[in-house]
Amino acid sequence: MAQRFGGKHSPNGAGGPTPEVIDERKVDAAGARANLLFVPPVILVFTSLNEGATGLAMGLVAAGLLTLGAWMLRDGLRATAAYEARKVARRPAVPRKMFAAVATGLGAGLASYATDPSVIAGVLYAIIAGALHVTAFGIDPLKDKRMEGIDTFQQDRVARVVDEAEAHLRAMKDHIATLNDRPLDLRVSAFQTAARRMIRTVEEDPRDLTGARKFLGVYLMGARDASVKFVDVYKRKHDDAVRADYEALLADLEQNFAARTEKLLLDDRSDMDIEIKVLRDRLQREGL
Repeated sequence: MAQRFGGKHSPNGAGGPTPEVIDERKVDAAGARANLLFVPPVILVFTSLNEGATGLAMGLVAAGLLTLGAWMLRDGLRATAAYEARKVARRPAVPRKMFAAVATGLGAGLASYATDPSVIAGVLYAIIAGALHVTAFGIDPLKDKRMEGIDTFQQDRVARVVDEAEAHLRAMKDHIATLNDRPLDLRVSAFQTAARRMIRTVEEDPRDLTGARKFLGVYLMGARDASVKFVDVYKRKHDDAVRADYEALLADLEQNFAARTEKLLLDDRSDMDIEIKVLRDRLQREGL
């Protein structure tokens, strides 16, 4: 995807260095497949207009079920993608893809019954549509994703903190995106990159949660709230001083998150060095 060059002599450009940004954009997990499922309900509504009152009512209900299935499928695919991307994750609380398969099957069965009042045919169409839906899109994760050698309680704590942190980051990004300001989007992305490095570090070693919890909870919540207030003020009046204060806040947060992440990594390395030294001393004592 093309990006506007942001240099010294560019519009809204600055003389300072461009903040480091790791492009974490990914293809939407829902994709065209899920979006195409919104087409059949629309077609069904128009084809039901000349089917009389009963046929129209059944067609509208069937279209509603198919739309509900497509909507739940889209959210289910995104939730599954987020689950797969993380090393420690809880299974989705609502099995959206399975509910989507049921809604799609019921919608297809009811649409069949509206044109051919045969219960057997309607049930068969419902079963076939639901089975094809599961075959094409799969089912939701049914168990939590955990790491070996780490107790369940600690991993659950990490999963909860990471869920909250990601929610704060998404809300922050969504609010800034309403300004349609590319440099600000990049600035927020730079901070989110630093925050997600800490998140990945904690996921890889949940023992780091104690040292990172304030950052992933209180600080990210504060960054989200500051972003909401900044957007409200900046929309009313494009004040350069307000913008500069917000960007300075992001820079401070980014530096602090990066420093804390580096400290967590150094502590992990120190723990590993101590374990190696203890093991070597034990082997020497045993004459191995």
